Amino acid sequence: MRKEKRQVRVGNIKIGGNSPVVVQSMTKTKTADIKRTVQQIKRLERAGCEVVRLAVRDRTEARALKEIKQKVGVPLVADIHFDYRLALLAIDSGIDKIRINPGNIGGPERIQEVIKKAKDYCIPIRIGINAGSLPEEILKKYSHPTPEAMIETLNRTLEVFYKNSFYDIVISAKCASVVDTLRVYEMIHNLCDFPLHLGITEAGLLLPGAIHSAVGIGILLSQGIGDTIRVSLTADPVKEVIAGFEILSSLNLRTTGPKLVSCPTCGRCEVNLKKIAHRVEQKIKNLKKPLTIAVMGCVVNGPGEAKEADFGIACGKGIGAIFAKGREIKRVKESKLVEELWEVIDENTGD
Repeated sequence: MRKEKRQVRVGNIKIGGNSPVVVQSMTKTKTADIKRTVQQIKRLERAGCEVVRLAVRDRTEARALKEIKQKVGVPLVADIHFDYRLALLAIDSGIDKIRINPGNIGGPERIQEVIKKAKDYCIPIRIGINAGSLPEEILKKYSHPTPEAMIETLNRTLEVFYKNSFYDIVISAKCASVVDTLRVYEMIHNLCDFPLHLGITEAGLLLPGAIHSAVGIGILLSQGIGDTIRVSLTADPVKEVIAGFEILSSLNLRTTGPKLVSCPTCGRCEVNLKKIAHRVEQKIKNLKKPLTIAVMGCVVNGPGEAKEADFGIACGKGIGAIFAKGREIKRVKESKLVEELWEVIDENTGD
């Protein structure tokens, strides 16, 4: 059961409360390169990304946020490290949310300056704790960036926010270790009622990174923990968005379009199922309805899976049966399977 958290607004997006889990990503361009950054944000928007974070390394990039904001529709977050004054400039540039790192932003007086300005502009702040950049005195005390070290960092930071009566907060506490990530988020979930931003930091290249993220984020979400997610990959950020929605879809937390179910194939398969599945995937890309479409390669599970799906193909030797809403509609040759399936989907959905 998901425990309801406070709700914050990032532009027109709600995080926490009873809102759906929000999918985020981060640009991988230099923010000062306004043209390329805007292009990447627009690609992320088309992929369904709901909040985009940008690295802000200097005053030029902080000022660039104003023009970038004018050219895109998705809410933007300024990612601030080391220099709190960049957060102040980013707020002046119209940013929708600030992320600060307690491990490198400086003492309470610097955090207070950011809080004061964020309060004046009515924007939220993410307290973004990372195992790789904890305060030196905390690391010295615990020797390693343990979950307990991260919790102490969070508690010290929250004290500053409480003293300044600021509660428009999102919290993250990311580790490269899935096991440590699970532990620290479970602790935070029980500690406070601020919305939580989930992620496995430095998850890795596309396949291993997606797997690590799916395991860590998926376990937490299945326990009712988490209000917004970012899948961190060494890959095109659009892949992060796709992976994020796949994680949510697998847990029935978000449905954004059709779901393709396909068998892994084995020695029983007597059609080119991989080719068929890829062609079906391309065909259904622009469908908006939350349909399940099965592409199955043999007689063992094929008919059963195809019947249970909204639409499906169950293949035999060079042919396939096409199913719609639990009924077998027709049998056609392998070469015509995708076109015939599409016709059946089109006839039954109006798309």
